[in-house]
Order: sequence, then structure tokens, then C-alpha cells
Amino acid sequence: MTQRHPPIHLFGGTSDARLICQLLDAAGERYSLSVATEAGKQLAGEIRGEVIIGRMDAAAMADFLTAREVCWVIDASHPYADLLSDNVVAACEQANVPMTRYQRPSEIDALHHPLLHKVDSLAAACAVAQKLGPRVLLTTGSKQLAEYQRGLSGKTLLARVLPTAEVLSQCEALGLGVDNIIALRGPFSAPFNQALYEFCQPDVVITKESGAQGGYQEKVAPCLELNIPCIVVRRPASVVLGRLGQQVASFDELTQHLTHWQEQRGA
Repeated sequence: MTQRHPPIHLFGGTSDARLICQLLDAAGERYSLSVATEAGKQLAGEIRGEVIIGRMDAAAMADFLTAREVCWVIDASHPYADLLSDNVVAACEQANVPMTRYQRPSEIDALHHPLLHKVDSLAAACAVAQKLGPRVLLTTGSKQLAEYQRGLSGKTLLARVLPTAEVLSQCEALGLGVDNIIALRGPFSAPFNQALYEFCQPDVVITKESGAQGGYQEKVAPCLELNIPCIVVRRPASVVLGRLGQQVASFDELTQHLTHWQEQRGA
């Protein structure tokens, strides 16, 4: 009997998820992809899998996986989406579905410099930035803008965010105007970032440990070359995967998991 729904389900609206979808397409596998927003669907690009838009808590995820008889979950969510990953683990445990967590490699130790401040939290980033100049460029996305605004009161915030109506509305609701919003989709090259920094003239840049896929070194190195302090918020602690979870850190490893999964299913 042919399964009605795809046997593989992915979570994550990231460039990693898009590449994994392309890998599954090339392997001829049927799959679906969960993204939080319409922007996540756009970022997925032209893929063959079914795209499902909307946030789910752990209970809703478990019901979804059970109802659709999902056989394998791949969590390719952002390294900073720790709550989402925790929910995926809990849902897979409840629905008894094996899962693989793709965690893009870190580059946090690739660069060292007196102007490079590595911190463990948003609050710590704000504490460092408060001691520096008045213009703060945030390349941390839109999700925590309100928290940064509270933590950096008195500063002029410049926010580089995705160019979607939802995100721009969020920025405007926080009082950010045309002089504060840089709506562009990355990642960008080092020369592009350098030109942007020269144009914006920030006194400090706050970013995340986004790895090669997120252009981490291309963001940080031009900062340091221009003698602009750069604050990097480290990733949250690794998610505890539980009895059904495995973690991979490369597409080669994931390909091996896919091959093993196909062999088990007699593909």
C-alpha cells in the first residue's frame, strides 16, 4: 500500500534546509518541509517537496508526525532556534520517530582580535555595546529586535533584516524608520559587507555565530579591518537529542544517513 504522505519531514527555513531538500530531490525521495513563515517558503526556493507554513509546539508536531505516518525527521533549523529544536526532539520522542539534527559547523574560533567580543547572550552583547559608540548595527535578524531595543536604549539602532512586508512592519512598529532599516537578504561577500559598513558608519556591529553558510567570517573580518568593534553572540548550548536522535555536521554525513535509511527501506 502506497503511503499517502511523504515519509520524510524536515523542519527549518534555512539555507541548510534548502540544500537538504535539493539532496532529497536528487535522491528521488518524497518529503515535506515545515517553515514558520511565508518568507521561509520563499527561502526554500524551487523544491519538489510539500512546504507547510506555520509554527507548531511539541504537541502539535507530535500529532502531525503521527497523523502523517512520518518515518524520519530531519531538523535543519537555525543554530539559534533552540526552542524549535527542543520541540522537535520532544515530538519525535512522543511520536516514536527517529530524527537527525543537522548542525552547521561553527567558525567561532576562526577569528581572534582585540576588537572581537564573543559573548553568551543578548544581554551580554548589549552590556558590551553600551560601553561603545552610539551607532549600533544589528545583523542578528528581526526576531529579537525588541529585546535589543530595550537593552540598547539611548543608542541609534541600524537593523539589517529580510526584505519582507512582515519584517518591515515589525521594524516600523518598533519605531525604526527608513534611516534605520537595511532590508537585504544575505549572506554577503566580505567586500559587500565592507562597503555597507563604510556607508553606515556604525560604532559597533552585533552579529551571530552563523557559520560559513551564514557568512560569519565575511561579516566579521571587514569589521575588524575597519577598526569597528564586533560583538558575536555565541550559539545556545547543543540540544539534547534523546534516544531517537543523531547529530551530523556535514552534508556528507547526512548523505550517509540517507543512504542507510534507503537501504533499510529497500529503496
